[in-house]
Amino acid sequence: QVQLVESGGGLVQPGGTLRLSCIPSTSIFNIPYMAWYRQAPGKPRELVASFGSTGRLFYTGAVKGRFTISKDNANNTLSLQMNSLKVEDTAAYYCNGKSGDDDYWGQGTQVTVSP
Repeated sequence: QVQLVESGGGLVQPGGTLRLSCIPSTSIFNIPYMAWYRQAPGKPRELVASFGSTGRLFYTGAVKGRFTISKDNANNTLSLQMNSLKVEDTAAYYCNGKSGDDDYWGQGTQVTVSP
């Protein structure tokens, strides 16, 4: 079973920045599709950004222009650079990977944006 380990969450003021990282227990080349989801209290989990098998990127409208998803093959890492953070970005952020019928999730990292 592939494991995904996230890091980089924390407490930041509005307008601040954070960078989340996700390192899989296998080569990142073995996971064609990778994404970041988030879940705020009382809300369903939502897709934030994804890195498709063809290199195609997706961002949900609420983060477009502020967040950047990237893959670092040399360091086997998926990252999410989050700039201009807003209070409404507060959530647990999860790394997701898909390979065929297999669907992998990290344990989540908390991002809290508060004055």
